[in-house]
Amino acid sequence: MSFLGFGRPQPTSAEKIAAIENELKVVAEMHSRMIKVCTSKCIDKTYREGELSKGEAVCLDRCSAKFFEAHQTISEQLQREGAQRGFGM
Repeated sequence: MSFLGFGRPQPTSAEKIAAIENELKVVAEMHSRMIKVCTSKCIDKTYREGELSKGEAVCLDRCSAKFFEAHQTISEQLQREGAQRGFGM
């Protein structure tokens, strides 16, 4: 409860745990999508070698960096919009 009943009430432990579990789910889904997209874009389907080629490794590095940057930008924008509407935590 907030001081003198003013402001937002503090989240309960169960709400905090639910928020953390939701965040982990979002990160896991983002990771799965990134692996799927970057693998299909960067790795040759014929699998000619047992190791990644230098070009494949560079492609995967750049793809994952761009994917993460885009995800972070979108997340920040959604948080700003949520805070403006009063849904921020």
